[in-house]
Amino acid sequence: MIERIRRQLAGYRPQYIDEPALARAAVLLPLYENGGEAQVLFTKRSELVEHHKGQVSFPGGGYDAADGDLRVTALRETWEEIGVAQDHVEVLGQLDEMVTVSDFLVRPFVGLITEPGPYPFVHSEHEVAEIIEVPLRHLRDGANVVAEPRTYQGRATMAYTYRYGDHVIWGATARILHQFLELIAHDA
Repeated sequence: MIERIRRQLAGYRPQYIDEPALARAAVLLPLYENGGEAQVLFTKRSELVEHHKGQVSFPGGGYDAADGDLRVTALRETWEEIGVAQDHVEVLGQLDEMVTVSDFLVRPFVGLITEPGPYPFVHSEHEVAEIIEVPLRHLRDGANVVAEPRTYQGRATMAYTYRYGDHVIWGATARILHQFLELIAHDA
């Protein structure tokens, strides 16, 4: 599965958004093999963070000029939030940029944690309440997603919500996840 994902992402050309006034941010959609099965890692944000309290998200955050580029931002934030060393992540590719309701222009990256499981995750208690490991097969099962038409800023769109146990994945995280799942659903 990971090789197929690698091929799909290698051939994908992401769409960029030209909105220089928006704050820049990056996230990492972390893939992880544990027990021979591909997992997607999410975080449940703490109640102490400024934005998106208690929501399920990918590790990530705001761009810092010291990062140099948004890829580094995604890797730095992943290290800070869940303790994955930057040299333990192989960035497989990038998805389309998007604007969040909190007015961040987010660039999503997909990365494979290259160290064998179980990985010694250490989460930032200030930023992360919980690390959630979801089997990729669960996310690909149509029974675990709800699609609802919505209107956002006068534009018709489809909103996706994914469920895993008591966890609900929605908003920008669900949009990123949906694009990733659609991309890997097609053979390279």
